[in-house]
Amino acid sequence: MQRRFRLRQPADFARLRRTGRTCRHRLLVMSYLPNGLPHNRYGFITVKRLGNAVTRNRVRRLLREAVRLLHPYLCAGYDIVFIAQTGLVEQPFAGVQRTVKELAIQAGIVEGDVE
Repeated sequence: MQRRFRLRQPADFARLRRTGRTCRHRLLVMSYLPNGLPHNRYGFITVKRLGNAVTRNRVRRLLREAVRLLHPYLCAGYDIVFIAQTGLVEQPFAGVQRTVKELAIQAGIVEGDVE
């Protein structure tokens, strides 16, 4: 994922936690908020209770790839943070991708037809 699409500042994560809208799934939580930019920025949170560093990094890689594939179908101008829940660790990529897509549709930030 390109650097300009990454959400990295702690203040941005705090702003999303404070004022962002949230959609929940048993495997994943998604917070989103308009950012006033012509593109989306994404952040991923994996807490230590998910497992060791190898497990957390795998979950982040799966989430980044699912978002990369969904990115062309999303409305532009949002900061979006995904917070992984413990059940996501056992999911194959197809399950992660389906969950990310369901949350985006639930949030109403999808443009057009998602495959």
